[in-house]
Amino acid sequence: MTTLDQALDPVSQLPPEQREMLEQILYRRRIEEQRRELAQSARMSIQSFHDGRGRPQSAEAVIAELRALLQSPDEG
Repeated sequence: MTTLDQALDPVSQLPPEQREMLEQILYRRRIEEQRRELAQSARMSIQSFHDGRGRPQSAEAVIAELRALLQSPDEG
């Protein structure tokens, strides 16, 4: 398995403009990965709802629940 140091060594030898290009490529790939994960999560949520495992809620109830989650301490 490649370590982070092993991956960074060749990158540090690239010219600055190529390092910047690599940074942009990695950034865009991470964004695409996050989009795929979000889309998969949304598909699963929609399927759960259609299967009857979810429950309809008002926007106010959802917002209150999200606020409570954001204010609760991390569980680790």
